[in-house]
Formats: sequence, C-alpha cells, structure tokens
Amino acid sequence: MKATILHGVREIRVEERPDPVILAPTDAIVRVTAACVCGSDLWPYRGVRPIDAPQAMGHELVGVVEQVGAEVRSVKPGDFVISAFSFSDNTCQSCRAGFTSACDHSSFFGSKDAAGLDTPGAQGEIARIPLADGSLVVVPAPVDDALVPSLLALADVMSTGHHAAVSAGVGPESTVVVVGDGAVGLSGVLAAARLGAPRVIAMSRHADRAELARRFGATDVVAERGEDGVAAIRDLLGGELADSALECVGTEESMNQAIGAVRGGGRVGYVGVPAGGSRLPIGVLFSRNIMVGGGMAPARHYIPELLPDVLDGTIEPGLVFDLELPLEEAAEAYAAMDERRAIKSLLRP
Repeated sequence: MKATILHGVREIRVEERPDPVILAPTDAIVRVTAACVCGSDLWPYRGVRPIDAPQAMGHELVGVVEQVGAEVRSVKPGDFVISAFSFSDNTCQSCRAGFTSACDHSSFFGSKDAAGLDTPGAQGEIARIPLADGSLVVVPAPVDDALVPSLLALADVMSTGHHAAVSAGVGPESTVVVVGDGAVGLSGVLAAARLGAPRVIAMSRHADRAELARRFGATDVVAERGEDGVAAIRDLLGGELADSALECVGTEESMNQAIGAVRGGGRVGYVGVPAGGSRLPIGVLFSRNIMVGGGMAPARHYIPELLPDVLDGTIEPGLVFDLELPLEEAAEAYAAMDERRAIKSLLRP
C-alpha cells in the first residue's frame, strides 16, 4: 500500500509499505476512504518535535472495514467507520468516565499499540485498528460522499473543539472567546454555537478564517492580540470580559491570551497540543479564581453525540477542509498548511 512517511524537516514522501494485517484478535483492517493532515502533524514536520527515524504520519481517518479479528463484535466487514485519533478499549475506568483518550490501554497511529505491535499511520491506503470494538464508530449506511469531510472531522478536530467548549463550561448563558483560528479553533466556534452560546468571539487575523468562523456561529471577530486583544474584547462587551475561553493553539502566548480574556471565576478549556513551553500562571489563576480544564480530547466518547448532528446537517464541520488532494500529493498538503495557504488538508487514497 501507499503511505505517508516523514523523513525529516519538511520532507514528506509517499512510499510503498506492506499492507497491514490482523495481528491481534481485537484488530480490524480498514480501507481508508479519506484521511487528513492535523495541525499537530506540523510540529514534527517543522522540526519542533524532532524525529530520530522515518515516521508514519496521520491519525484521522474514515473508511470501510475489510476484515476483523476473531474477538471483534461491534463492527463487521462492509461497515463504514470513523476511527477516533486514539485507540481505546472503551471499557476501562477512564473510558467509562468518558475519557477514552486516557484509556489504560491507549495507543496511537504510527506507533506501537498497547500490545507492542506496530500500527501504521492513518495517511495511507489501509490501516490496522487495534481495539476495534472500542476505537471505531459505525456510520449508518448509506454514506453520502458529500458527508465524508464532516465525518472525518469527528475523528479529531470537531471532537477536540467540542472538548474545549465542554471543558470551559459553555452553555446557553455563556459569552465565549476562542483563541486560535486554525481548524481546531474554528471547530471550537462551531461547538460553542452548537451548545447555545449567544455570543462567540473568534480571535482571527485572516479574512478567510474569520469568514468561516462567522459561518460557524461567531458573532464577533477580534484581530488584536495580547493586552490589545483583551481591550478589544472589553470594548465589544461593554467593559466586561468573557465567561469562557477556548485555548486552541498550545503556546504560552495563546494560554495567556485565553486567561486574560475571561472574567474572575471564568473558565478556560484548553486543547492546543502543548508546544513552545506553555505554562500556567498559578498566581493569576489563584487570585482571579479562574478554572482551567481540558487536554487531549476523548474523541471516541464524543463521536456518538456529534454524529447525528452531522448526518442531519445541523453542523457541517467538514468545511474546515479547504484543500483536497490525492494521497500521492501529501507533501503539498503539508506545505499548504505549513505556509497557511490551507486551513486543513484532506487526502483521498
């Protein structure tokens, strides 16, 4: 099969690799219909997180089950499935509490699974899914191809934006600020609007992203940053600050921006993958009673909740994909996101 491999800084190649096979009775083999590039994939691509060997890339996919192991019960060949970006058994204590990304047996694409077996990346033609019963969600047939981008968004980015909103306590009485206008931030805007927030302020400096944020439910857009950004939020809110902020970047600056955007007793939901030494100013949190929660999104827990809204058209998170390319052009998919020519790139094997 063809698969996307990172060999070094900004060196993406699509190579022939052996087809995955069933290695454990809890496995499934999935023929990939669509995969994508994540903002977190750009950290090793840019060398922010160095790699010491070629790395299989990608952790978001939808596709059709081709084969299952002897112990798999909830999916069968022919099922169209969404794979959460992290694998989980969906039965351990953390999973039962709704935190499937913290599963006692969690593992990830492009690494060894909980049993020590190699797992290919999602950006390929075929994938082996460990713990298939816990990791895969079946989409009711038939699946309209036009829905594929939005179904794929549930694998990570939409679930992650939703986790930020849930962690920040967003609801019908909330005024919300979203820090970050990448695919996760835009998904956070959509999630906040879906949860009923009447005022959603997107922090964006890019006209195309601000336009999509408004389409997703943003009522206002702020381009300023730092203290100027906080002042702009106060101007919009009659001198007040937001109830909730969603931190969707992962840097110290973005976290400080989110904390500065909320009132005393406000809440920050953070989902940006930490990069660049993100730190919490404990003194500020203490003195202003600001609550911070979040982390790696339990996508497998959220997908069943979000899926019906995608199927009936209530939300269309797939609009974050503004570039679609064949798998063979994965290098361009990465370059376009790296150079901010694309919000999020979708790959079709």
